[in-house]
Amino acid sequence: MSSQLESLEQIKTDILTQNICPNLAKTATQLVMGDGNPNADIVFIGEAPGKNEDLQGLPFIGAAGKFLNEMLSTVNLERKDIFITNIVKYRPPENRDPTHEEKKAFWPFLARQLEIIEPKVIVTLGRHAMEFFLPDAKISQVHGQPKRLKVKLHDGRETSWVILPLYHPAAALYNGGMRQTLIDDFAQVRAIVTKA
Repeated sequence: MSSQLESLEQIKTDILTQNICPNLAKTATQLVMGDGNPNADIVFIGEAPGKNEDLQGLPFIGAAGKFLNEMLSTVNLERKDIFITNIVKYRPPENRDPTHEEKKAFWPFLARQLEIIEPKVIVTLGRHAMEFFLPDAKISQVHGQPKRLKVKLHDGRETSWVILPLYHPAAALYNGGMRQTLIDDFAQVRAIVTKA
């Protein structure tokens, strides 16, 4: 196992040991940490696992995940080229939105995942994932526009991350007009990675 994979496994162990969000852990089947390439240039971040994800332990495998796979193929990427995770690592009951407290509890673990992977671009999927990086932004105004953020890592080092906020693929499943917006925004992913 590579040292990156070991470090990512350690995050999972720490979440379980520290009993993060015990109320969610009680109702979820398992922790859903993430999936993909630990050396990826691009990390996709959603909000929380849904029912299928909770059962199979993998992020984005339901209908929204299928649409995400379609969009990846439009820019010649596959799941194995990227890393994909969520801010909240347990499924909230009845697929409700994660609360601010739940997102805050999991945030340090997501930050550690990003520090280990060191992506060139972080693509946030939906409002919940975006607001931790861009708290004052409205997704309707900033989707598809890359932003560079200065970040202090947990070991005190400073770095900068390129954030690309996108609508959540699930939004396109309920709203046909959103589908084309997402595809158009997605088309820039490769160019943004190259620039970053």
